[in-house]
Amino acid sequence: MSSFKYIYGPVSSWRIGHSLGVDLIASSAKICTFDCIYCQLGRKKPYPPRLKAFVPLNKIISELLRLPAVPVDYITFSGMGEPSLAKNLKDAIIQIKKIRKEPIAVLTNSSLLSKKYVRRTLLLADYVICKLDAYSQSSFNKINKPGGKATFAGILAGIKKFKAQYKGKFALQIMFINENKAGLAEFKRLIQEIRPDEVQINSPLRPCGIKPLRKNEILRIKKYFQQLKGIKIISVYDKRPPKANVINTAETKKRRGAV
Repeated sequence: MSSFKYIYGPVSSWRIGHSLGVDLIASSAKICTFDCIYCQLGRKKPYPPRLKAFVPLNKIISELLRLPAVPVDYITFSGMGEPSLAKNLKDAIIQIKKIRKEPIAVLTNSSLLSKKYVRRTLLLADYVICKLDAYSQSSFNKINKPGGKATFAGILAGIKKFKAQYKGKFALQIMFINENKAGLAEFKRLIQEIRPDEVQINSPLRPCGIKPLRKNEILRIKKYFQQLKGIKIISVYDKRPPKANVINTAETKKRRGAV
């Protein structure tokens, strides 16, 4: 089991059930365009928004072909950084769909959705979960701490362009902490503009330097957003995720902070 280096889990996800992680970054430290203050991978200077093949695709496929019979609801691109930085993400989705029956999910911080190639790549996924933790440039700088020339307006425009093209299941994830919990009205307006299928209300329950909001605060936020018609609202406190049979505990903990 310990021979698995690039796939991990399956993890027990409150959003997508048994989630088998695929890490196209697979570094010893995170490689991400953001340095979010709540990141369980620790703090690190943001990586430039340049696409690169970090892990050869044949190594990913080789591990998937050796995967034992464990319950998997989704094969999910996530891991040690922003998956859309991987230049071979498109080929990975195409090749994995040839050998596995499970739907493909991608967790993205939305930073590269301004790039047409990235949007076209994510169109191939069955489920895309986009991060939106901020409602202004100042909150974006404070919470996500982007690198380079990233702007909140550019992130929002990229999300809207992608949503207009996408035919799969589309969700927004908002990580609520003390720094953004006062912006509910602004978030509500943005959600109305984007019209996702689902809004996922999260708070950092994994070990990090930021305290999560209490359950009653998260449920109050959920109730507020439930005023939005036709959009499913779920929260990290809604239900206990299913138990999972992890194939590589050390690699999973490195990415998740806990199993």
